[in-house]
Amino acid sequence: MVKKIPLYQLAHARTGDKGNRSNISVIAYRVEDFPILLRELTAERVKDHFSFRKPSAVKRYELENLKALNFVIDDVLDGGVNLSLNLDSHGKSLSYWLLAMEIDID
Repeated sequence: MVKKIPLYQLAHARTGDKGNRSNISVIAYRVEDFPILLRELTAERVKDHFSFRKPSAVKRYELENLKALNFVIDDVLDGGVNLSLNLDSHGKSLSYWLLAMEIDID
């Protein structure tokens, strides 16, 4: 039986930003959950999850040895920290939004 859970139950995240680009790493808590992350966290799904921020592109990098995925999300920060008055859209708040995404597990 498939059920939906929030991503934060299987992983934690680290984030950073540079200019108008955010970099979010999602790291599995347990090695056996990494295949679920690989299946559920596609670049397309992440881009869709952030659609309200209108990213122009999302690139996914797989870090097998760390059981992590790294997402580089372009044009998601209102021009960047120095150009935007919207500080809540930067840094950790974006990783928290990604961790709230619902994923399917068996």
